[in-house]
This record gives sequence, C-alpha cells and structure tokens, in this order.
Amino acid sequence: MLRFVGLDVHKHFIEACFIDRRGKVLERCRVDCHGSELQKFGKWQLRKTDRVALEATTNTWPVVALLKPHVQQVVVANPLKTKAIAEANIKTDKVDAEVLAQLLRCGYLPEVWQPDAATQTQRNLITHRVALSSRRTRHKNRIQCLLSRLLLKPPCKFLWSKAGRTWLSAVQLPSAERFVLDSELRQFDQTEQELQVLDRELVGIATQDPWVRLLMTLPGVNYVVAVGLLAAFGDVARFGDADHAAAYLGLVPKTRQSGFKCYHGRITKAGNPQARWLLTQACQHVARNPGPMGTFYRRLAKRKPRQVALMAMARKLATVAYHMLKHNEPYRYATPELVAKKFTQLHSQARKVLSDRSGSPGLTQAARAGLSAVYEQAGLPPVKIPSALPAGERHMLAERELTGYVDQLYSTRPAARPRKRAQRNEPSAGRPD
Repeated sequence: MLRFVGLDVHKHFIEACFIDRRGKVLERCRVDCHGSELQKFGKWQLRKTDRVALEATTNTWPVVALLKPHVQQVVVANPLKTKAIAEANIKTDKVDAEVLAQLLRCGYLPEVWQPDAATQTQRNLITHRVALSSRRTRHKNRIQCLLSRLLLKPPCKFLWSKAGRTWLSAVQLPSAERFVLDSELRQFDQTEQELQVLDRELVGIATQDPWVRLLMTLPGVNYVVAVGLLAAFGDVARFGDADHAAAYLGLVPKTRQSGFKCYHGRITKAGNPQARWLLTQACQHVARNPGPMGTFYRRLAKRKPRQVALMAMARKLATVAYHMLKHNEPYRYATPELVAKKFTQLHSQARKVLSDRSGSPGLTQAARAGLSAVYEQAGLPPVKIPSALPAGERHMLAERELTGYVDQLYSTRPAARPRKRAQRNEPSAGRPD
C-alpha cells in the first residue's frame, strides 16, 4: 500500500504523520531527532513504497541521508512557498506534518533541488569562511573604534600591514585599553590563521575542479568566489535560463503588479546569502575593469546609487557565469595578464598545499601571445575570438567603443621593458668630492 509521510522536523524531535492515497490519516508518531533513533524509525516504521516529505531547515540534509535508503522517495519542500500554499489559523506540529503529507499526495508540494555530497560540502565550507571573514572584519572595526575613541592616528596608511602591526604592538595606551587592544589582536590573529587553513581546503578544490577554474576567468572572481558561486548553482542544467539562475540567488527585484500599476522594488534576497555576499565583494573589483563589465557598471553608476549599481553588477556576474558553465567557455573579455597572475598564484598555493613539485605553467609568457594562449596554457576550453562573435555582441562592443580593446586582448603584446635602475651621482673628473 502506498503511503505518504509528512515529517515536521525540529531540533530535538520529529513529528510524523502517515496517510493513504485517499488522504486518510493512518498513524501519527514522534521520533527523537538523533541518528540511532532515525535509523530505527526508518527500519521498523517506514516501507520501501513510502514517499516522505519534509521542509528545508538546519538539519534537513542529514535526516534525508538517513531516511533515503528505507523509502521510495524523499521530497524536501521550500518552507516559504509551503506557507503561502497551506497557511492555517491553527498551527501545531501535528497539523504541519499532515499538511506536508497531503500536499505531497496531491502533487502540490513546492520541491527544492537536493544537492549532492560534494556540493553540500562546498556550501558548508563557504558558509564557514564567510562567517570567519565577518568575524575578522568585526575585530578590525573594534580596533579602529578604539583608536578613534583615544584620538590616535596610525602613522601608516594601511593599519594591517607589517608597519601597522608593529605600531599597534608598541603604542602607549592606558592599561585597560591596552588589555582590550591585545585581546582583539589575539582574536584577529587566530581568525586569520583559521582562514588560512580553510583556504588550503578551497585551493585543493579549485585545482581539481575544472568548473571552478573556468569561473576564475571572470574579473574580480578568485577561487573563493568561484567555489561559492558553483556551490550555490549546483547543476546549472536545472535552470531554464540565466534569469532563473539570477532569481535563484535572490538578485532580481521584487515585482508587485495589479491592474495598470506595476511596482519593482529591491532584490528578493531569496537565494544563498553567502553567494550574494561573495558576488558583491567581487563587484568592488569589477567596477574598475576596463572591459564590458566595468563599462556597464560605470554607465549605470552615473544615474543610479552606488549600491544599486553594485547589485545590478552582481546579477550581471551571475548571468555571465551561468552562460559560461552552460556552454563550457571561459570569459571572453578577461585581461591576459590578470588571468595569468590569478592562475599562477593558485598554482603556487597548490604546490604548498598538495606538495606538488611540478613547474610553473608559464602563463606569464603566454600572456604576451594573447588571451587564447593563456587559456590554452591553463588547460581551459577554447574561447571565441572576436571575429567569431555573434553580430549582436559585436554591435554591443562597437556601441560602447570596446572593439579596439577586445582586439588587443587577442593580439600579441610586446615584452615589458625592464625598469631602469637609478644611476648614482658620481663626481665628475677634475672636480673635488
């Protein structure tokens, strides 16, 4: 007999409701939300023909992994959409479990995509790194606030350089403020060490995953942003187009339309918050890019607030990243020297992490031969040259006066001239020293 099982998952227990194909409640029970108890629940109370539904929450995916071998299907629902479909005046754990089972039986349950183990691991690492980065920023802000409160001005421009840290260690402060400053510096150093350890894990992922290295060709995107964006997307084939991919990350504006009135508000923020934060940080560098993306930002920033332009730039990055992953093609307008520097640094870090003794890929020399040579040397898929671009894309480049810039990216560049050393002023002959 086919049964539909609704699970209302909490931190310490799970409320379960079993119904048949006609919607009749067969059984209710409560299970402790622990690994051993869930194993017993799956073995003795679930059947291979059962279909199980639960909402996405903190501990959803471990529960799904434990129950999947014992049932026919496990469906994870979007709690926001489920609430919009089946909102009731009386809300209890038993009601919620039954509602999930009934929606699953009727085929109305708003299902979410279930990531594989590798994608889930990458998401957990990126979430942890964003938390560590936020903690490091808080320590910086507290130290800056302490110095401002004491009317102290650092002698160097960048406080976190070697000279700045030396000044922070030696500056004379009252005993209480000195204690607070030393405490903040210790916590800052500890967070910095944890970030370095975590970055080693991300470097290992970036060197082994070709999709991460493909996204690294985007301006402003390093291996951290690339891993975070790829983990948020998962399988890009599940998106109908680039607009759906951007909407999944919550980078599209809210729309309220009724009759002849239509209102577009701020972004929905319905997707992965860590991916949005990483894209926003990447946009800080894209704003200075001389290519099409930088031009897009500067044109928009002339008539829109800076934050609005950055959000639009983040959506543009997500859209371009979707097309790159879908067509397996690197970014067409990247600067060869910056791409070469980015992959050279990644290779250098990978040698330390993986104990790899292989030589340098020689990307610096390949950058002089143009962007296509850099991608070939880095082992990336081929890129379309300017003459093979679609007519609409060539028209866009001509309209924004970027045709010459793009042609230079694919042409051979002259070798950089060595810097002249400053000549010492030697005394002339016949003159005394």
